[in-house]
Amino acid sequence: MKIAIIGSNGQLGYDLRRILSSQQIPPMAGSTQVASLPSAERRQIIPLTHQDIEIANTEMVNNILGEIRPNIVINTAAYHRVEDCEIEYNKAFTVNAIGARNLAQTCQRFGATLVHISTDYVFDGKKGEPYVEEDVPNPLNTYGVTKLAGEYFVKNYCEKHLIVRTAGLYGIMGSRAKGGSFIDTMLNLAQERSELMVVDDQIVSPSYTLDVAKRIEELLAVQKSCSERSESNGVFHVANSGQCSWYDFASKIFEVAGLKVNIKRTSQEELRSKIKRPRYSALGSSRIQPLGLEPLRPWQEALAAYVAERKTALKTI
Repeated sequence: MKIAIIGSNGQLGYDLRRILSSQQIPPMAGSTQVASLPSAERRQIIPLTHQDIEIANTEMVNNILGEIRPNIVINTAAYHRVEDCEIEYNKAFTVNAIGARNLAQTCQRFGATLVHISTDYVFDGKKGEPYVEEDVPNPLNTYGVTKLAGEYFVKNYCEKHLIVRTAGLYGIMGSRAKGGSFIDTMLNLAQERSELMVVDDQIVSPSYTLDVAKRIEELLAVQKSCSERSESNGVFHVANSGQCSWYDFASKIFEVAGLKVNIKRTSQEELRSKIKRPRYSALGSSRIQPLGLEPLRPWQEALAAYVAERKTALKTI
């Protein structure tokens, strides 16, 4: 089995490579995986970075994937700097929507499964309780609009697909190569400033990329074994369980890291943010348990596991 991972040098891409190419990492507590992909020895992982493939380039997508002929394509590539998307909206649409369209058409042509990563920002935040897969999207900003457009292209252009909506991602590669996740930013700022201001009016489901990668592997295994394609296709919400504000998340980060930091609450209005963001975008799922899978571990447990792994990783730099 050939699995092409686009954006393989990013946070999620890195952990997907770890999970799909190795059996060294134990399964998550509470996991009731009902099927399995071929063993790592029989999987060929093809990592693709932006230097290898430009998903907005139709000809390149056809040529590269046509040469590889993967059974599964996992697309983690996106233009996701929310502020920049408002300015460079053409680029945002080209990457997030047209890029998804190109991959969907090519995967359909070759009979491959497309796993497309999407976002909680497709929702407007007015629900006030965790969004599930059946909830109607209504994005507030250009980033969310372009990601939702990409979802529609995948749904309508590729028969075998998984659209994975996730939120607040953080992972080891982010701390070492991408300039840092929210966690890294908080820990770095704590060393530079005597006081930190963090918004408490935006509720999210922060998610560890290692857990998200494991769940994607499980969903692919379920899809492989399902006789009813509709059961295993479509949209899935994949995020660590629970919800918190960015202020609560930052407070827990410092607690787990054993740091005493003067942290104060603020709001999006006080920060004068020009970008509309959903006030509440926690993710839940109505589709996971019917497939025999348990919810991901709580965000607090995932954070503790990440901080422990981060300490080990930083020692190797």
